[in-house]
Amino acid sequence: MIRSSFGGSVLVMAAAALAATVSPASAQEPTLSPQDKDHAKNVYFQRCAGCHGVLRKGATGKNLEPDNMKKLGQSRLERIIALGTDGGMVNFDDILSKDEIRNLATYVQMPPDTPPEWGMKDMTASWKNIVPPDKRPTKQMNSVNLKNVFSVTLRDTGEVALIDGDKKSIFSIVKTGYAVHISRLSASGRYVYVIGRDGLLSLIDLWMEKPQVVAEVKIGLDARSIDTSKFKGFEDKYAVAGSYWPPQYVIMEGDTLKPLKLVSTRGITVDGEYHPEPRVASIVSSQIKPEWVINIKETGQILLVDYSDIKNLKTTTIESAKFLHDGGWDASKRYFLVAANASHKIAIVDTKEGKLAALVDTQKIPHPGRGANFVHPKYGPVWATGHLGADVVTLIGTDPEKNKQHAWKVVEELKTHGAGNLFVKTHPKSKNLWADAPQNPEKDIAESVAVYDLNDLTKKPEIINVAKLSGLPESRAIKRAVHPEYNEAGDEVWISLWAGKTEPSAIVVFDDKTRKVKSVIKDPKMITPTGKFNVYNTQHDIY
Repeated sequence: MIRSSFGGSVLVMAAAALAATVSPASAQEPTLSPQDKDHAKNVYFQRCAGCHGVLRKGATGKNLEPDNMKKLGQSRLERIIALGTDGGMVNFDDILSKDEIRNLATYVQMPPDTPPEWGMKDMTASWKNIVPPDKRPTKQMNSVNLKNVFSVTLRDTGEVALIDGDKKSIFSIVKTGYAVHISRLSASGRYVYVIGRDGLLSLIDLWMEKPQVVAEVKIGLDARSIDTSKFKGFEDKYAVAGSYWPPQYVIMEGDTLKPLKLVSTRGITVDGEYHPEPRVASIVSSQIKPEWVINIKETGQILLVDYSDIKNLKTTTIESAKFLHDGGWDASKRYFLVAANASHKIAIVDTKEGKLAALVDTQKIPHPGRGANFVHPKYGPVWATGHLGADVVTLIGTDPEKNKQHAWKVVEELKTHGAGNLFVKTHPKSKNLWADAPQNPEKDIAESVAVYDLNDLTKKPEIINVAKLSGLPESRAIKRAVHPEYNEAGDEVWISLWAGKTEPSAIVVFDDKTRKVKSVIKDPKMITPTGKFNVYNTQHDIY
């Protein structure tokens, strides 16, 4: 049950945990009172389903079906949940109560609940065109440098904070879906699309004097991914969002989120077996074709969806490997690289030719986020990924024209400060590569980042303990340093310190050249900040 602001699911949590009531038959069959079961179910969907699946069949995390869980037994399950594992699952003892841990251990030994479906009728009923396009501003009504705005997920409050990157201060907090997974930008840079784990998709208009949600729709009960149409002639015309449950994606009007077409992703895996829960893991938008790359986690299938005629939708299906997760473009924006993390591979798609270019073996559980692109002094252009299950950053050659001998091969592995990485990041104007390790169970490692000098990768990385530099009060709980993100100019790196819901969190801003702290953004409203998305860099796929 890997805990991450970028994995997990959400239904509305019960107000508080109640003590478990176990029937006399519990020695034979684990049971919970209705209240405890309902609360444990919500905890599972919030914290566990993203990695283990709604039906508990496993993906990034292990299969948690009852037969497997009963073999482990109650006390061992409680210990695993509380303390985590070396395989990338973090400890929950600093975020769940003892009663919650006990009830969750019992719950996973019981048959899984199957959530209801969520079809076009439900979706359309949930749609709100709050401020129609003709009622919105015709020009920017605020004085903020929108290119350097950061959309920051406030995980446990169901909000995003829009932070002025020049002034280092919050200028708007917008109510959104719970535990927003990502923010994506329209091709024009005007609209921010944010999607929560509860399946709520919100459209924020940055041109307003105080940016606010102008449209919203609930696309499912559990969701992760959103992107827009970026090809010339289709800018801002469409948005596409994928859900974990039900397994499907929906195409919408880009400026209103009105649902237009719903497509199921249930089907056959690359192994030839039917899977009832093939979740939409990630979506990216091509800039060279009217096409989305949609990655289906459990099937290992990559879909190239041509949106030029959505009434007669054309889809190319590419077989890769399980279980697909997140990924990003190479520097040329022709090749898309995505983690098949349970297979310990990176799948590479040539979107110009519409076919698989390569499957590259890596260390355990690659987790790139979007990855990071830079020119290696020896191997030419490379793309980097970190790993949940290995203490290395893997570099893969990405230039089949001028550096064919290195293309689609692991050319180097950079030793990092520990497993549990979620994101690596650099910038075209930077000579540094930053890597976090928030999923590591060791406090000092999870609170630190590694920084590599791209001019000399033979040097050991500099390890920076972000928590100690933040000025936040010391505590037993881990303040996880997560998601390095560059500003528009490429000379600052912003890192979230993700503490508990009742503890102070912060964003620490580093000077990229000196690696010294420039600013610490603290605010009582800065609750559990995780992902940060710079408007300009996200709009132009700069990483």
